Amino acid sequence: MSNRILILLVASVAINYIDRGLLSVSAPLIQTQLGLSTSQLGILFSAFFWTYASVQIFAGWVVDRYPLKWVYAAGFLIWSLATAATGLTASFGQLLAARLLLGFGESVAYPATSKILVREFPESRRGFANAMVDAGSKIGPGLSTLAGGLLVTQYGWRPLFLGVGLVSLLWLIPWMLYARGGQENAAHQPETAAASPSMTALLLRREAWGTYLGMFALGYVWYFLLSWLPSYLVKERGFSMSSMAMLGSVPFWGMAGATLAGGWCSDAWIRRGASPTRVRKTFLIGGLLLCGAAMLPAVLVSDPRWCVGWLTAACLLLGLYTSNVWAVTQTLAGPVAAGRWSGIQNAIGNLGGVVSPLVTGWIVTQTGSFLLAFLAASAVLAGGAACYLFLLGEVRPVDWSQRRSFP
Repeated sequence: MSNRILILLVASVAINYIDRGLLSVSAPLIQTQLGLSTSQLGILFSAFFWTYASVQIFAGWVVDRYPLKWVYAAGFLIWSLATAATGLTASFGQLLAARLLLGFGESVAYPATSKILVREFPESRRGFANAMVDAGSKIGPGLSTLAGGLLVTQYGWRPLFLGVGLVSLLWLIPWMLYARGGQENAAHQPETAAASPSMTALLLRREAWGTYLGMFALGYVWYFLLSWLPSYLVKERGFSMSSMAMLGSVPFWGMAGATLAGGWCSDAWIRRGASPTRVRKTFLIGGLLLCGAAMLPAVLVSDPRWCVGWLTAACLLLGLYTSNVWAVTQTLAGPVAAGRWSGIQNAIGNLGGVVSPLVTGWIVTQTGSFLLAFLAASAVLAGGAACYLFLLGEVRPVDWSQRRSFP
């Protein structure tokens, strides 16, 4: 049952990212047809995160309180219909409303996924299970960039949104058949309601803020790439839409492979006797720093092919980080707090998704170049690595019976 649910979670996360990434790949056409400015495009990229980030904490509370099967199904239904509705929009305001609804529906995904994985998988298997889910989040943008870029060229952006939104509803059939109906506990980690921490307790943990702020760094850089990479390759590097679709998807495919390799290697390292603290922090800090170092040459080289090569290397290295980030949270929080901790972490992390598209749009408008935008992304990655280094401490289950204040 665990493997079957894991496959469904991977598929849902892939669909999740396909849906949110369709605007990016369609942006050059939508901007022209609807007469949108670059700043308006930045607002649309950011708007998804206004609801996605702000509802995360509430979504985490819902996940910890109500049956996951029905909570996840409701969120999936909402975001799929929002995707389909985007294909019917005819103005900036209507596009904005559809993006806000999409963010609201997708807010449930990561708190629910984190809750399921911490119950179904022990520490020594959790890295690869999370890497599988994370690979889905990279396969999604890869598919939306590759297939979406090709399809939008042939059929236009409206049929693309309508088709993807409606077809993805088929996922609900196996989910309703195989997902558990209640809040049963997994054998690996029994849950006791008496140990459940308050929201205040979650906000007063120093190690929690290490994960929250580290996730902000990921959110900033990941959504910088997800939102602006297609436009960067087309407008600044001179790729056609079809070439962008082919080459622009390569970094996402590379990142999916890297996160699977990172998850498998980290679990194997732990099984050989290394401490989760040493293993998880090595992947987290090393992944962020190395990714930041690889992003700088990408924007400085003159050859567009080398640019794609360096961006692919940066995504490969970031995959080392993403393969372990949620495993750390699940170990620390345990099954009693995984939903709420993940909700807060994803809320703060996705504030990066609010900030990054707006800042990038402003920088490009003011300078006419993406250079400073890439430099800012690298600096944010370095800051995230520092948060994990100085705030995280040991990666072990928190004893929620002991009160502790920050710092």
